[in-house]
Amino acid sequence: MSKADYYEVLGVSRDASEAELKTAYRKLAMKYHPDRNPGDASAEERFKEASEAYGVLSDADKRAAYDRYGHASTSSGFGSGQGFGGPFADATDIGDIFGDLFGEMFGGGGGRRGGQRVQRGEDLRFDVTIEFEEAVFGKETEVKVRRRESCSGCRGVGTTSGRGPTVCPQCQGRGQVRYQQGFFAVARTCANCGGTGSIITDPCTTCRGETRVVREFQMKVKVPAGVEDGTRIRYSGEGEAGKFGGPRGDLYVVLTVKPHDFFERDGTDLHCVIPISFPQAALGAEIEIPALDGDVTVKIPEGTQSGKEFRIRNKGVPHLNDHGRGDLIVQVLVQTPKKLSRAQRDLVKQLGETMAVENKPHSRGMLSKMKDLFS
Repeated sequence: MSKADYYEVLGVSRDASEAELKTAYRKLAMKYHPDRNPGDASAEERFKEASEAYGVLSDADKRAAYDRYGHASTSSGFGSGQGFGGPFADATDIGDIFGDLFGEMFGGGGGRRGGQRVQRGEDLRFDVTIEFEEAVFGKETEVKVRRRESCSGCRGVGTTSGRGPTVCPQCQGRGQVRYQQGFFAVARTCANCGGTGSIITDPCTTCRGETRVVREFQMKVKVPAGVEDGTRIRYSGEGEAGKFGGPRGDLYVVLTVKPHDFFERDGTDLHCVIPISFPQAALGAEIEIPALDGDVTVKIPEGTQSGKEFRIRNKGVPHLNDHGRGDLIVQVLVQTPKKLSRAQRDLVKQLGETMAVENKPHSRGMLSKMKDLFS
């Protein structure tokens, strides 16, 4: 009985790339694997057929020979006295994809592991709340951080003897246990060592074999001038210690900035609103307002309209890690008194008689032109 064409088995064209071959095989293997089709002889046969096709086409030399000589190239003893020995002569040809495939099917991590694994420590996050002024001008503070440190009792190896973990006898340090399932060998994560390939027979009494213990330490945190709410400051190598002597992770300090009583921030600019009286707006005035680094004088010209903004240069927030500062933008709002004395009412009435305004409706776009009526 003649074999089906390998390209037709995988459902790909004869010029399919390596990635296309791998994708096609993975789909077929997932669909027809015996574990997903128990007792289905037809599915098992399709699985074998797809694996055989991929075993040949995934190897550049075997594929070239197959393209030239067909199925004859897969027979034992073919070519140069060495022969390909069939599509499964070299188990490593499809071992990697099997590792990925069975990792997905059985929840394993895929790939082979062996011996104790040096692991990088976890990154840490520490939240710090600072005042508005501290964010603007910067500060230096001390914080207490809890993190895992390498155990001093066993020097980070996890054992009392100090020799470290021993090779797992069940998987012989591979981290996986292989078992035969019909025609194929399937690899699963070793249950005895959890896939690490090693076990601890005499755990350290201090860390109980974890190689690390939790300790508290103090460190200085320097907040640069100009930071914003949510800024992350990274301290490389100040996170948790790694397992089995692995490098430390990083520490991220995340800043929360308290709001100010009246200043609002927009980038490096500061905004505030100052109420002024009608006489100050009409006649002009000079007013003192508190800035973050001292009072500043704002000159209100005659005829200033409510909502007018005044920009005071270089009184805003410093540029982060750079020179210069933003601006302070002051908006004035003309206040209308809610209660007037009899004398005040008489004065305002007299003023009103000299400032007649036609109360004719205008579009919103005319608002700026209407302001000219009072200038």
